[in-house]
Amino acid sequence: MASLKDLRKRINSVKKTRQITSAMRMVAAAKLRRAQTDIIAARPYAIKTNEVLVSLVTRTNPDMHPLLRVREPKKAVLVVIASDRGLCGSFNQNLFRRADAFLKENKGRYEEISLVLIGKRSGDYYKRRDVKKRASYVIGKPSYELASEICDDLIRGYVNAEYDELTIFFNEFRSAMTQVMHEDRILPVEPMEVEDDMMNVEYLYEPSEDVLLEALLPLSLKIFMYRALLESAASEHGARMTAMESASKNAGEVIGKLDIKYNRARQAAITTELMEVVGGAEALKG
Repeated sequence: MASLKDLRKRINSVKKTRQITSAMRMVAAAKLRRAQTDIIAARPYAIKTNEVLVSLVTRTNPDMHPLLRVREPKKAVLVVIASDRGLCGSFNQNLFRRADAFLKENKGRYEEISLVLIGKRSGDYYKRRDVKKRASYVIGKPSYELASEICDDLIRGYVNAEYDELTIFFNEFRSAMTQVMHEDRILPVEPMEVEDDMMNVEYLYEPSEDVLLEALLPLSLKIFMYRALLESAASEHGARMTAMESASKNAGEVIGKLDIKYNRARQAAITTELMEVVGGAEALKG
């Protein structure tokens, strides 16, 4: 049985751990509120921009812009958006598990799959794995500038036929306890299915259709990437808050069990001392 000194050390150690996890939970909650405000503000604009783009692409000749051209899928790029930091439960592990499954399932379909790793944890995870890496980024605070930098490289690669399909994995924020993993193929831009009578409707474009596509296509991809970064950030803070809350609760349960062990050991020590005193007194009488 552990000594009273050892039990006191363990209790103090777990209490300090609970203080740390409680503090991290409060920090994550504060960051989550800000991240949630950012994504709620950005999400409607990103969705509407994508709707406008898809509607335009549906009525457009694919030869009008390089990002609309569909080639035989020989090479693919997979974008994986993880977090920079850990201690957020299974947030990153679920993402990597799905990305690994994608690589395994499509190994025979593509001649080559290269990865764009966003977030320090994704870079660390794939550092020693046998995969081709196209680029790595550290997020810090999600920004449109970072999204634009990532997309500029991806757009340039697609236009130069360095790859034929682009798929992105990220966690969409629903609530502090719920994140939904997204797997979206964003290049080539695919038209939506519409009724024939809708296709007969003619539109007037100002400026011209090709100028509009030249501006809207890269912009839409950058906005989508920015939204994905914001969604991932909010999901990360929600997952960390939930994980730290669970860790604090578990630490409290461990402290309770250790307190019981400590009290029993202390009671046994007191009983032993009393028996020794009584035994000594009896010996003196004899």
